[in-house]
Amino acid sequence: MRSFENRPDCTVLDEPLYAAYLAATGLDHPGRDDVLASQPNDWRVVAKEITSGPVGSAVHYQKHMTHHLLPEMDHGAFAGLSHAFLVRDPERVLTSYAKVREEPTLEDLGLPQQVALFEEFGGPVVDAASILASPRAALAGLCEALGIGFEEAMLSWPAGRRDSDGVWAPHWYSGVWASTGFAASSPGADDPLPARLAPLLERCLPYYDRLAPYVMKVD
Repeated sequence: MRSFENRPDCTVLDEPLYAAYLAATGLDHPGRDDVLASQPNDWRVVAKEITSGPVGSAVHYQKHMTHHLLPEMDHGAFAGLSHAFLVRDPERVLTSYAKVREEPTLEDLGLPQQVALFEEFGGPVVDAASILASPRAALAGLCEALGIGFEEAMLSWPAGRRDSDGVWAPHWYSGVWASTGFAASSPGADDPLPARLAPLLERCLPYYDRLAPYVMKVD
């Protein structure tokens, strides 16, 4: 999201369905009450807001978590948007996520939902490792696939909090706030996976592998 927000022609929106997801599932996430108070709790209201009306910029980037799009939500409401999918090594996802919520489930991580949404909508798939290794080439390819021009401004940004960050940012975004670009490694990135999560990792891998053939090749 930082990369796109640093474009001069882009407005960003941070996880607009988060409150609706928490309201529907009753899950206890960090800062739950603040999240529920910060956004509409009805997904229909959110869908209307994010799919209609001017946004004041040529590009409107929406960051979504795949598990926020629950099965009971009418996914057809989002069919008119351009979709792209970011995948990441499940071991790294699990290790990072468990630092905030110690006992995640497969559904919390959103991998099955990501595969289902890709099969429903299609769109470019980019691996986080490719972006970290070759940010300019990976982002240029993604922009081309989405029909927008690449901007050099996407490669770096000022550190710190942004007004666009969701109210949950203090719980999840410490690494984002410290970042100024695409670092090949970041603090905690190589922390080992807790042994208790090894069985969950095995359940995650088939979903990651399912999308692997569609990952954009970066020269």
